Amino acid sequence: MRQAVWTGTISFGLVSIPVKIYPATEPKDVRFHLYDRRTGKRVHYERVTRAEEPAIFQPESSSRVPRVERDESWTAVPIEPAPYRDATAGAQPLSAEDVVRGLELPGGDIVTVTEDELVSIAPERSRTIEIEEFVHLAEIDPVFYEKSYHVAPVRGMGAEKPYVLLLRAMEAAGMIGIGRFVLRTKPHLVAIRPTEKALSLETLFFGDEVRDPDELAPAPSDLAISDRELKTAQQLIGAMATAWSPSRHADAYREELLALLSRKSPAAPPETIETTARSRVDDLMDALKASVEAAKLKRAADGAASKRAG
Repeated sequence: MRQAVWTGTISFGLVSIPVKIYPATEPKDVRFHLYDRRTGKRVHYERVTRAEEPAIFQPESSSRVPRVERDESWTAVPIEPAPYRDATAGAQPLSAEDVVRGLELPGGDIVTVTEDELVSIAPERSRTIEIEEFVHLAEIDPVFYEKSYHVAPVRGMGAEKPYVLLLRAMEAAGMIGIGRFVLRTKPHLVAIRPTEKALSLETLFFGDEVRDPDELAPAPSDLAISDRELKTAQQLIGAMATAWSPSRHADAYREELLALLSRKSPAAPPETIETTARSRVDDLMDALKASVEAAKLKRAADGAASKRAG
């Protein structure tokens, strides 16, 4: 089991259940790094400003900032080496303290906010998920579900019995609990629901985060559907109906991608450090031998010159 992302209690009424929350899903996306094909090196990203870009707002006066004209706007840009030019030409690297968060308002104005201001209004870390109400599961449209977690009782703290009690009571009532808590630094609305053997927690989108489908493509209400058309469509649905089985729905693209990668030959490794070190040692020995021979010749020459002078 992966490490718990949150430890605290679930409370309903006067009952408190010590629990741990674990991620219920594990994305299997294949993630690639970027490399420079000419040098074999990783491509990195850097915080920089570009000299040719205009300022978005008036720079702040600061003793840290030199009294020269420079672009105080910033953007994250990739350092992508390209032929015949310096990829970082015209770029001004930035330290973390030079960067300020900004937001463009609907009217086009830019407002900035400091880290201290954000910290001052950050929600306090919560240790309790208090169930505020119980609702029927069918009443929540799946579009509200954001991310799934498993909820496990903390061992050795007497949590098992109230945990199972809540699980069985919600199963019997056909309802789920709605509450709130802060995970890391973000407040979440959550649904705690019973599964076959355990409690699950789903973070939910807030009401104003879900789009009204009528804003996009409202279905015409004046289209007539005949009873025959409706019956035929229902027959088709019945013919295709089956029990849900997640194992039947694998990611075919990921499997093909992994198969492709397994067939490819590994990229040639760079010249090893040992080889390079050996080459440098050889060069050093050649230089030392040449120096010794030169020193012998010089000493012999100096001795001959001393004899002639004597």
